[in-house]
Amino acid sequence: MRVIPLGGIPELAEGDDLARRLVDSASQIGGFQTRDVVVVAQKAVSKVEGNVVLLADVEPSNEARELAGDGDPRRMEVILRESRTIVRSRPPLVIAETQHGFVCASAGVDSSNAGQPDTVVLLPRDPDASARCLRAAISDRSGIDVAVIVSDSFGRPWRQGTTDVALGVSGLAPVLDLAGERDSVGYELHATQIAVADELAGAAELVMGKTDGIPAAIVRGVRISGDGSGADLLMPRDRDLFR
Repeated sequence: MRVIPLGGIPELAEGDDLARRLVDSASQIGGFQTRDVVVVAQKAVSKVEGNVVLLADVEPSNEARELAGDGDPRRMEVILRESRTIVRSRPPLVIAETQHGFVCASAGVDSSNAGQPDTVVLLPRDPDASARCLRAAISDRSGIDVAVIVSDSFGRPWRQGTTDVALGVSGLAPVLDLAGERDSVGYELHATQIAVADELAGAAELVMGKTDGIPAAIVRGVRISGDGSGADLLMPRDRDLFR
């Protein structure tokens, strides 16, 4: 397996042809290959889709001012607008469930790598649709069938640090269900699921980084099959033991 960064992509803005940028970058290393997994940072997707908010245009509510603590209440107002519910808060930190169903810090609203001051980037409105459209556009421009993952960094309860996970998926089954398989001593597995798409997103993040200006990477040589969506990775409410 190889993880290959896709560099040389300039700062992106609304309306840019992200697929073309990725194809051009890949051409510098010999182009895409069939069944490559292309992992793209959600900020790149959100920027070209216009999911960016200027804080100067935001009027914070009383709730936002209260939750912001010593932080920026305008940013907190954007977080509240992106949230289905607030799961936990310790001002100015908020853990929220987004409108998509993701549970993450600040509802995915982020100021880093936003491209300009006093600006925040939101999650894509429909990460799975973004992945599908990007996959189709890459195929149109390159003639190569790839899988696409739209990724973002999430923190994890009881663990230090963040790791990238898959928000949107197209072209591969995001979960490998091993129920019914047997281990080396014959024990039958009953509830083992591997979050393949999350693991691929985490692998790609190792070469993308947070400050290197590399918004995408190829994971090559992985045996992938099937299809599915990032929504397949969400924990069903009836199995959520922590809320």
